[in-house]
Amino acid sequence: MASLVFITHPEVVIDPDQPIPEWPLNATGRARMERFAGLLAGRDVSAIHASTERKAMDGAAIVAERLGLSYRTDEDLGENDRSATGYIAPPEFWDVVREFFGHPHESIRGWERAVDAQTRIVNAVGRILREDETTGDIVVVSHGAVGCLLTAHLQKVEIGKESRPQHPGGGCFIVIDRDSFTLTQDWRAIEDGFAD
Repeated sequence: MASLVFITHPEVVIDPDQPIPEWPLNATGRARMERFAGLLAGRDVSAIHASTERKAMDGAAIVAERLGLSYRTDEDLGENDRSATGYIAPPEFWDVVREFFGHPHESIRGWERAVDAQTRIVNAVGRILREDETTGDIVVVSHGAVGCLLTAHLQKVEIGKESRPQHPGGGCFIVIDRDSFTLTQDWRAIEDGFAD
């Protein structure tokens, strides 16, 4: 049974002077992605996709290099559009994130609405599943909020009621059946490996 493995990028270099989409993985994030690439080496991975943000592309490049594959990018796999505010430092950032998930039909501080981001993301993953002509596993490297919005769709629950990645630095993944577009493994951290 071929799967789509959706992973949230791990730790990044936080630089308020750089646009958020340009932030790279930091040393810890790179090491964690390299570990995950090692786990993927034991699977039949035939395609890799990433959002167009640097941190996701960094992760996809690590996996691609380990597996001897190339990767494709898709801007629709990107994080919810937060350009209206730019960088917001914690803990205020997490307050705004709670509002984003708690009021999915509203634009919080000019951010893309959660319902709109979810539609974009579900359509992007569905398009990858339909159009990718390879037969093995597909790896998608994306972002935390993207994964949560996708999970809400897969679990058929309201946005904000879905299960969530638990590792504070990201680097968590779910597994989706390629044929039925259904969740077959809930969130696990890179370190936990695959359930099967």
